[in-house]
Amino acid sequence: MKKKEIVALSIGICSSIWTYAQRVQLDGRQNTITTAVPFLMISPDSRAGGMGDAGVATPNDINAIHWNASKLAFLEKKGGVSVSYVPWLRALVPDVSLSYLSAYGHINDRSTIGGSLRYFALGEIQFTDVVGNSLGNYNPNELAVDLAYAQKLSDHFSVGIAFRYINSNIAGGANLSQTPIKPGRSFAGDITAYYNNKTKIDKYRVNYAFGGAITNIGSKITYTDAQEENFIPINLRLGGYGQIEIDKYNTIGLTVDFNKLLVPTPPVYSYDANGQIIVGSDGKPVIAAGKDNSDLPIVAGMLQSFSDAPGGFKEELQEINICGGLEYWYDKQFALRTGYFYEAPNKGNRKYMTLGVGLRYNVFGLDISYLVSFQQRNPLDNTLRFTLMFDLDAFKSQKNSDDGEGGGIFSNPVN
Repeated sequence: MKKKEIVALSIGICSSIWTYAQRVQLDGRQNTITTAVPFLMISPDSRAGGMGDAGVATPNDINAIHWNASKLAFLEKKGGVSVSYVPWLRALVPDVSLSYLSAYGHINDRSTIGGSLRYFALGEIQFTDVVGNSLGNYNPNELAVDLAYAQKLSDHFSVGIAFRYINSNIAGGANLSQTPIKPGRSFAGDITAYYNNKTKIDKYRVNYAFGGAITNIGSKITYTDAQEENFIPINLRLGGYGQIEIDKYNTIGLTVDFNKLLVPTPPVYSYDANGQIIVGSDGKPVIAAGKDNSDLPIVAGMLQSFSDAPGGFKEELQEINICGGLEYWYDKQFALRTGYFYEAPNKGNRKYMTLGVGLRYNVFGLDISYLVSFQQRNPLDNTLRFTLMFDLDAFKSQKNSDDGEGGGIFSNPVN
């Protein structure tokens, strides 16, 4: 793919997203739900990336803000920092990537705060005019800054909220048909809940958890004054987690997530014999199936997303993505992971398998994941993702060890 083609793709995302959504049909072709700033849905950390991109209910998650901010309240350490790097479209271009920085700290036994920074770099592109003359180079980018708070309501249940600022600058002031393209900006929030507990089945101890989160509830985004505003990826995520402690050293965990975009589904429009959309007396296209999704307020759009699929209830079910994974731990220090992600064929057709490993030491931890797609080519195909974590408590323990007071690099592994 040439750089100028990447320019066209980037600009096309902001200029054509709404038009495309209005033209899709239900005759066997795609009827995907498109939104602005889809980078918010990219899994930023390699632990979840190794388990099919599932993470709403997994425990001990230092990157919980992305998945379920309420999980922060149950992190065992007083504080920690995580850095993740995700190459993007590596098979086509070398300089597109997602970087993610996350940190948290306990205020007291029941309250925790956290923050994160997500930066999506689209590499260097060359802008050209209609005849191919260079207009200079630019580095488009998108970012999101989060602030989260989690509170335990009991020894087993917590709730959380997160606030998010989004800035999508993908054209750098270029013009599209003489219309200036400006950065898209939005403010959003998350509402989350988390429950965990333990029980015994025969001689085995079982840890289990359930999580729920509605993320990216926020204002629409537009990139030009002439373009309609587009929904950001408001998402409902529900899931569960179960872990069996086989013995003192070995545990196996299973997690499953269900995801649904709370964004209106594109309707099917009526066409005349010449293939042109029929326009009614009110000046709007005539809808053959589904519901009108233009000019919907945010909350109304979220509610309508449960009942507006042109194919009825069957298509509503197809809009639920299912993902899950297995995680094996040895002595809480070494992990093997695998997972699978499924999306319905007419909703994007993403189907891929993931693999991952994890290491935990006293001061730091490392997760690595790998993805193999089966249907649609995935931007992360055959790409390694990395997450590096630091336990702030362990630095003090390590210092005590150096002073001869006990401890060591392999003791007290990080979350």
